[in-house]
Amino acid sequence: MLHVRAVSPAGLSARVVARLTADPGVANLVVQPGAAKRPDGDAISFDVHNGAANPVLRELRGFGLDEDGSITITQLDAALSAPDRRTRQRAGKDRRIGILRPESAPVWELVTSRIEAGAQYAPSFYVLLTLAGLIGAVGILTNSLVLIVGAMVVGPEYSAIIAVALGLARRDRHGAGAGAGALAAGFGLTIAATLAFGLVVRATGRTPVAFSHGVRPVADFIYSPDGFSVIVAVLAGIVGVVSLTEARASTLIGVFISVTTIPAAASIGISIAYALWDEAGGSALQLLLNVVVLVAVGYAGLVAQRRIWRRT
Repeated sequence: MLHVRAVSPAGLSARVVARLTADPGVANLVVQPGAAKRPDGDAISFDVHNGAANPVLRELRGFGLDEDGSITITQLDAALSAPDRRTRQRAGKDRRIGILRPESAPVWELVTSRIEAGAQYAPSFYVLLTLAGLIGAVGILTNSLVLIVGAMVVGPEYSAIIAVALGLARRDRHGAGAGAGALAAGFGLTIAATLAFGLVVRATGRTPVAFSHGVRPVADFIYSPDGFSVIVAVLAGIVGVVSLTEARASTLIGVFISVTTIPAAASIGISIAYALWDEAGGSALQLLLNVVVLVAVGYAGLVAQRRIWRRT
């Protein structure tokens, strides 16, 4: 259940309240005429079940409250009240529908707000991306799978990838362009940092013996993309977009571990530092492949889920 607070211009409040009163998914409706300031208007608050939230919020935006007033949404962890008769009737009907019950529908305003919250490309975004690349570079040089996995978890790049997908789904060129620019700049810094790191290790003679002799089993999957790389990227993209719409943060961590973006960027820098041009090219292809597939699957997943739930 969600708690919604809205500020409505006085001339619209009667229509807004009538709409909310008619919806069986709305409860605990409170109207305080003239109580709101900055913006000025009538304060309206109510609770709404998740299954009714999408059409209710869509109509509130249709009234223009997102521009002429305000709308804020809070997720409620618990509601200690018995449902009224209309809500009980609706719940009984919902149980007869099947697996896709309206109360389990994602609330798209919350989904987009989660994605937009992650699409803040502060200096820390680039710092974390670069540090993750350096961890991955050490993992490649030392053949440490633990460090490779750690680099995947630390990297924040999926927030930008899904932001690009959301921008494409909403036809928002600014949002998609900002995410793509952050990815290009972030991976560029990561490659430059790992290249410098590799040059320093090589110049100081600290290259691990196994790496020098071409024994790099951990790095093989990074610079050798194949059909399985596409399959894993597609599956990880599906898991990522579903976990975001369902607010399953623990599942989202699995996406970070599944994709090979950070290790591929680190491998590009290390391979260039050691003049391993074939491996650098394979790593670049791996990086491009994963980013493109994740964006495409994210876009398709967001669009498909909205259509499925809207029909339901």
